[in-house]
Amino acid sequence: MTPLFTNDAVVLGILLAILAIVFQTSQSSNPYLKKFYTYVPSLLLCYFVPSIFNSLGIISGDESKLYFVASRYLLPASLVLLTISIDLNAILRLGPKALIMFFTGTFSIILGGPLTIIIVSIFAPEIVGGHGPDAVWRGLTTVAGSWIGGGANQTAMKEVFHVGDDLFSAMITVDVIVANIWMAFLLYGAGITERLDRRLKSDVSAIDELRRRIEEYRASIAKIPTLTDVTTVLAVGFGITAIAHFGADLIAPWIADHAPALKRYSLTSNFFWIVVIATTGGLILSFTRARRLEGVGASRTGSLLLYVLVATIGMKMDILAIFDNPGLFLVGGIWMLFHAIVMITVAKLIKAPFFFMAVGSQANVGGAASAPIVASAFHPALAPVGVLLAVLGYAVGTYGAWICGIMMQAVAP
Repeated sequence: MTPLFTNDAVVLGILLAILAIVFQTSQSSNPYLKKFYTYVPSLLLCYFVPSIFNSLGIISGDESKLYFVASRYLLPASLVLLTISIDLNAILRLGPKALIMFFTGTFSIILGGPLTIIIVSIFAPEIVGGHGPDAVWRGLTTVAGSWIGGGANQTAMKEVFHVGDDLFSAMITVDVIVANIWMAFLLYGAGITERLDRRLKSDVSAIDELRRRIEEYRASIAKIPTLTDVTTVLAVGFGITAIAHFGADLIAPWIADHAPALKRYSLTSNFFWIVVIATTGGLILSFTRARRLEGVGASRTGSLLLYVLVATIGMKMDILAIFDNPGLFLVGGIWMLFHAIVMITVAKLIKAPFFFMAVGSQANVGGAASAPIVASAFHPALAPVGVLLAVLGYAVGTYGAWICGIMMQAVAP
């Protein structure tokens, strides 16, 4: 069926209008809207509203070329701008427990993927079976990308492992619903954090110091961006993207010609190298003065580019696809349960504050879009901690999800 709107300029306007409405209403002081967004996270709407428009025939992900543009150009620029703000010294000053909980979350997702496939394959191997682009293990790599890094890494895994669109739609549904159920538990925990910290026997003295340090850091770099600042931010993001494309055009064909066996590990994928080079470029720039671009909104610009990508993904999503294989919800639930058990166990062992556990988990599972939400649930000044750790998630998300994908391929039935 031909969609109502086929002009991509019109479609882009619709998607941006959807994002603006979601952002405006999610920040509203209206008590009904505040209650609504307590149960329905804004990220969920950014996926689902475009999918509803797609299902109603207003727009079409199949007809539009916006997803290709967003994934090839906006995605790598977003990765650069979200990674460039990493301050490794600041992360280290958070204390070892914050980093331990973050990397516990990362490794629990990496190990949980293949472990879940093994468990489910014992009693229902058909749920985690499939062949070619529709092999379930391929789809689960996109969930790993999202749960370690975020939407950018999720899209990267879709391209790297050649995941079919129908399977990807189902995986997005599993990802968003399971992840947001977990986030709801974390937000609830933030409201009873004192009680949880007593049970965990946590030392929370570092939290007050952390709050003070964050407020001072924000004040020291924040400024109203000028036209020059905005131009510089975009030049850095898309400049590294250009380098990534140029490098990928050289590296991928060379490997395909000289080491074709490496195709199994996605090293002949042009898109893989675009993402890796862009992420690495952002990491390198984080050690230079370019990191101060965060003060004029580097990560905010990166997030906007990412949300446009999220909307184009939603536009391709079939919200009914999950009913074709409800067993995927079981897979996602077991995987998240494993992550939760590992996080709670480690937090209790090292007596980490619940704040570190919650933000460390959400920095992986939710990424830069929702980690600040969880962090600010403890105190508004702590929101940048969520961003800081989530940006670290973006940096390691591509690598971690790729490793997880190779392990899941090895154990898939």
